[in-house]
Amino acid sequence: MSHASSVPGSPVTGESAQGSPPSVVCSHLSFAWPDETPVFNDLSLTVGPGRTGLVAPNGAGKSTLLALVAGLQRPRSGTVTVDGVLGHLPQTLPYRSELTVADVLGVAPVLAAIAAVEAGDVDERHFTTIGNDWDVERRCRAQLDRIGLPGVELTRPLHTLSGGQIVQLGLAAQLLADPDVLLLDEPTNNLDADARHTLYGVLDDWPGCLLVVSHDRTLLDRMDRIAELDHGEIRFFGGGFTAYEDAVETERQAAEQRIRTAKQQVKREKREMQQARERADRRASTGSRKAAEAGLPKIVAGELQRKAQVSAAKSDDVHGARLGRARARLDDAERSLRDDDAIVVDLPQTRVPAGRTVFHGERIRVRDLFAPGLDLSIRGPERIALTGPNGSGKSTLLRVIGGDLEPDAGEVRRVDGRVAQLTQRLDVLDVDRSVAENLAVAAPSMSPVDRMNLLARFLFRGDGATRAVRSLSGGELLRATLVCTLFAEPAPQLLLLDEPTNNLDLVSVGRLVSALRSYEGALVVVSHDERFLSSLRPTRRLELRGGAVREQ
Repeated sequence: MSHASSVPGSPVTGESAQGSPPSVVCSHLSFAWPDETPVFNDLSLTVGPGRTGLVAPNGAGKSTLLALVAGLQRPRSGTVTVDGVLGHLPQTLPYRSELTVADVLGVAPVLAAIAAVEAGDVDERHFTTIGNDWDVERRCRAQLDRIGLPGVELTRPLHTLSGGQIVQLGLAAQLLADPDVLLLDEPTNNLDADARHTLYGVLDDWPGCLLVVSHDRTLLDRMDRIAELDHGEIRFFGGGFTAYEDAVETERQAAEQRIRTAKQQVKREKREMQQARERADRRASTGSRKAAEAGLPKIVAGELQRKAQVSAAKSDDVHGARLGRARARLDDAERSLRDDDAIVVDLPQTRVPAGRTVFHGERIRVRDLFAPGLDLSIRGPERIALTGPNGSGKSTLLRVIGGDLEPDAGEVRRVDGRVAQLTQRLDVLDVDRSVAENLAVAAPSMSPVDRMNLLARFLFRGDGATRAVRSLSGGELLRATLVCTLFAEPAPQLLLLDEPTNNLDLVSVGRLVSALRSYEGALVVVSHDERFLSSLRPTRRLELRGGAVREQ
C-alpha cells in the first residue's frame, strides 16, 4: 500500500491520505549550482500513476530534477513530496567493483544470517536480521530472471559483470524493494538489444508512478505521456515520443507562420509610417506655400506650421507605437521557434575508393575473447553497424581496429590513412582551450575565417566558438568533438564510434546523424540504439556473438 513520504533532505509538506495513488509533486522548486548557475526557478509539476518520459536538451536539468525528487540534492526553495515508496536508478551507479550481486541487492546480511542458522548457529541476532525474509534468495532469483540475468549467482563480484549487466542489476535492486514511485535515469544505456526488450516488458507492466529520463526513442514511445523540460518550465504531452514530435512539429509550423505574418506586419507598419510622414511633409509644404500666397502675417503662418508639426508628430507616435507592437509580436514568434538546427557539411576529403581495404584482420584473439580466432575486413566507404550482447567484446574489437590494442594472436593490417575514434567519454579535446583553439590545433592550415565559418555550421556562433570546452554541455561537447575529428588534418579515412548516443538528448542525436551522413570514409559504429543505427543507413550489419562475427 502506498504512503506519503517527503524526500530526505527536502522540506516536509505533509502526508496525503493512506492508500492515495502514488505521485511526485514539486511545488515552486528553485535550484542553482554552488557557482550560482541557475537550473530551475519556481518550477512546479505533478506526476501521477502511469509512465512518464522526461525529455529536454542536455544541460536543462533532467538528472538534477530526478536527484531533487530522490533527495540527493536539496532545493534552494520550494518543496518535493513523494507519495509512496520511492525507487531511484541514477545514470551513474555508485557501486564498488568488489561488491557482490547480493550486496547490490541489499540482501547480503540476510543471506549470511540464513546460512548461519542453517549451519546450526541459533543466535537471536540472526533471526532478527532475517525477520520474515526466509524466502529472500527465491525472490532475488525471480527478480534477476525477470530483468534478464538468469544464472547470475548472488555471490558473483561486480567486476566480472559487463556495464549493461550492472545496469540490469541496479534495476533489479530497485524492483526488489517493490517501490510505488520509480525514477529511472537513462536505464537503457549500455544495454544490448535483448536486455532492452526485457526492460521494455518490465516497464510495460509497471503498475505505479514511473518517471523516465531517456534518449531511447523506442522506450519513450511506450510512455503514456511525455514531459518536456525547457528553459526551466515543464509541459506535458499525451502519448509517446512520436505523438510528442508530431505536436512539436505542429507548433513549429505555427510559429513559422506567426513569424511570416509578424514580418509582413512590421513591413506594412514601416511602409504606412513612411507614407504618413510623406503626407505630413506635403501638407506642411502646401500649407506654407498657400500662406505665403495669401499674404498671411508671419505669426499666423508660424502657428499653422506649428499645428502641422504637432499633427505630424502625433501621427508619427501612433504609427511608431503600432510598429513597436508589430516588432514585439515578431520577437515573440521568433522566441517560440525551436533551435533544432541540423548540421549539414561537405566532407569530400574523407572519401575512400570502393576497392581499398582500410583494415584486415585474421584469427584475431584478445585474452579469452574471439576464440578460436576472429576474421574481419573493412573495404572502401563501408558503413558497418556492429551489434552484439553485452560482454561480447565489441569495444575491444574497436580498439584493435583503431590500433589502440594489439591482439594477443592473429594478424592485423591497417591502411596508412588516419583512423579517428569517437568514444563514449568524448575526451579527445583539450578542455582548457576554446572550441576554436581546438579546431586550430586539429586543422592548422585552415584560415581563421574558414574556421569560424565552419564552427558556425556546427552551431557555434558568435561567442560560442570562444567558450572553453570544459564549460560545454553534452550536446555541445559532441558537436565540438565532431568538427575537430571530421576536419582534422589529415582527414580520417576510417571512423570508429563506440555508443556515441549515450547520454545525448534527442536533438543532439539528430545533429550527430546529419553530420555523419556527410562522412564519406569507412565507418564502424557500435550501438544498441536501433533507430540511430538505421538512420545512418549502414551498408553492412555485423553481430559479434560467441567470439565470431556474423553478417546479418
